[in-house]
Amino acid sequence: QVQLVESGGGLVQPGGSLRLSCAASGLTYRWYRINWYRQAPGKERELVAGVDIHGGGTTYRDTTYADSVKGRFTISRDDGKSSVNLQMNSLKPEDTAVYYCNVPLPGRLAWGPGTQVTVSS
Repeated sequence: QVQLVESGGGLVQPGGSLRLSCAASGLTYRWYRINWYRQAPGKERELVAGVDIHGGGTTYRDTTYADSVKGRFTISRDDGKSSVNLQMNSLKPEDTAVYYCNVPLPGRLAWGPGTQVTVSS
């Protein structure tokens, strides 16, 4: 059974940084995609970043970012693990949201419970 658990959220001042982690388990594919989404109050969930993970090694590829976070956020694989980090720098109040990780599977999407990020002075 695929399980995703996010961590690393919190309260940070504008201009600060946070590092989110998505720990994935139960994935047995050779390659799979892990995405980060976010949802702010009253807004639709939006794709923030994504990466393809090689299940049998340490490589990853095809990182993508939303235009709103390019140059500020970096998605990467945790060394040798089935987990992905999202390094968020130069945070803005508009980055405030619940952040979710997601894995597209045959016939469904797997989601984690989310972690709250609040950017405020």
